[in-house]
Amino acid sequence: MSRGELSEFAGKTVVVKYGGNAMTDPALGRVFARQIHELRSAGLKVVVTHGGGPQISAMLNQMGIESEFRGGQRVTSPEAMNVVRMVLTGLVQRDVVNLLNEIEPVAVGISGEDASLFIAERRGLVVEGEQVDIGLVGEVAHVNIDLISTLINNGYIPVVSSVSCDSRGVVHNVNADTAAGALAVAAKAVALVMLTDVAGLYSDWPNSEEIVDHITSDELAALIAHLDAGMIPKMEACLLAVRGGVDRALVVDGRDADGLIAAAITGEAVGTVVTLRRDGG
Repeated sequence: MSRGELSEFAGKTVVVKYGGNAMTDPALGRVFARQIHELRSAGLKVVVTHGGGPQISAMLNQMGIESEFRGGQRVTSPEAMNVVRMVLTGLVQRDVVNLLNEIEPVAVGISGEDASLFIAERRGLVVEGEQVDIGLVGEVAHVNIDLISTLINNGYIPVVSSVSCDSRGVVHNVNADTAAGALAVAAKAVALVMLTDVAGLYSDWPNSEEIVDHITSDELAALIAHLDAGMIPKMEACLLAVRGGVDRALVVDGRDADGLIAAAITGEAVGTVVTLRRDGG
């Protein structure tokens, strides 16, 4: 992907959610970092959000704290919340920042707590028709975009972990996919790119490995309840993004070749593309 093909997006914002195997494979991590800097060099304003589920689970296991998931969300006790906060902001985020800064020192790590970037609201969850308490798990009730705007307008790359406080200052575990979608809307991003460890949205998983290459928001809304639990937060984030004004949201394979993110942004066929309508609008 040449820089010229990205030129029409110069000055536009893109939010990239970094997750999946690319986070645990050093070679793929370096590819990711190079792609992010290529976007920035082409004039795009880039915001990186990141997950860290495997790292959190490993640390919880090391500390003898059981990991439990309901409906694709991590059940988060106060004890587990301390670990989530430590791992995401203190370990994973530092690794991502350092990875990007090895190329050029412009990455800045922040969390949803900084300048109240995200105001969390405790979320409920219905599983098989029953209300389930999943603890200190929040969704984004409000985004204060000023800090992000200041950073990207001055050439920096914010690296955002999704740990956030509610209006009373209680720290919540906010799903990184959910935070990426909310951030893309607030930043008026042209695209939300979700890097994961599958090739996209499967049309009939686990019965088929056929990838849905394009889906509208209404089609996706009708499908979400039937998806694999792990894919639900990603597709909810894509739905939130395009219904909030983002041109397109994409779920792409973070294990794939160099140039993947740029290809997604320029509209080349890759992974699953979500748009508001079939014509892309």
